[in-house]
Amino acid sequence: MTTRVAVVGCGDVSTVHLDAIAAIDGIELVAVCDTDPDVLECTATARGVPGFTDHRALLAGAAPDAVHVCTPHHQHVEVTLDLLESGVRVLLEKPLAHTVEEAGRIVAAAERTGTRIGVCLQNRYNETSRAVRRILGSGELGAVRGATATVLWTRDADYYRAKPWRGRWATAGGGLLINQAIHTLDLVEWFLGEVVEVSGSASTRLLGDVIEVEDTAELLLSHAGGARSVLFGSLANVVHAPVTVDVTAEHGSLSIRGDLTVSHADGRTETVTERRASSNGRSYWGVAHEALIRDFHSGPPDEPFWIGPREAMRSLRVLTDVYRRSRLGPAHPLNV
Repeated sequence: MTTRVAVVGCGDVSTVHLDAIAAIDGIELVAVCDTDPDVLECTATARGVPGFTDHRALLAGAAPDAVHVCTPHHQHVEVTLDLLESGVRVLLEKPLAHTVEEAGRIVAAAERTGTRIGVCLQNRYNETSRAVRRILGSGELGAVRGATATVLWTRDADYYRAKPWRGRWATAGGGLLINQAIHTLDLVEWFLGEVVEVSGSASTRLLGDVIEVEDTAELLLSHAGGARSVLFGSLANVVHAPVTVDVTAEHGSLSIRGDLTVSHADGRTETVTERRASSNGRSYWGVAHEALIRDFHSGPPDEPFWIGPREAMRSLRVLTDVYRRSRLGPAHPLNV
């Protein structure tokens, strides 16, 4: 039986969702939605489906079985709550919401309604990520001691001027950490275990005359099993450097630099090759979106998805703690 799917929010990231929907057998795009009529018309025409400017009208007019929510962060909650209450399955772009408090409303609604919902922390579907998780879980490298990670990308003023919501606390909920580095933060916690103590700071080093939110951050994290990790990120880099994750264990190490290199204490090395992006989306998004989307729609409609709201809340809580420590956010905005 074909699953009827709609997409709400036709911005940049919707491209990978729409391409994946078109590529996967058994799911069919039946409608798109966006509050910008020009963006909506362009997407609806290109995809050959009806367009709606309101998600409630889409629910009534297109009767989807599932909806992918790709809206700006501050619009996640209203749309997602309406879908969950209607019994429509939800695949939600990260972050869960633009604040922990609003995210809690999604957690509560998902658990109350029992409606299937997933969150796009798609880098867990990378071949390299799955290999790291498998190797660490096997115990062959012994106890994990710690990890380091970097996200050194570039954003200029035009990126934020094109879509001002990205640079505001009230609409984005943050900058680098919530919008870019959240994926790497999620992987570090997935590899090393629950974060139990957070230290760090966030600041604006380059774009303070354009944005309220941070473009640079450094984190020191303590994990439940005793491991320690360090993460540094910045959007002030001059290029999009590859995301790096290095994990050190008793009997070897793992290093992600695009591909994964596994180094054993006895001198042996092995490599896990990552799949290369072919989507019309930005290449640094990778190819794991399609794998996550395929997995979400192939699972039983009445069973929870493994990356649900409570799982997505983990990284959101960590980065929110960094904002609090840095006295950032609506109560302490930068440069305003």
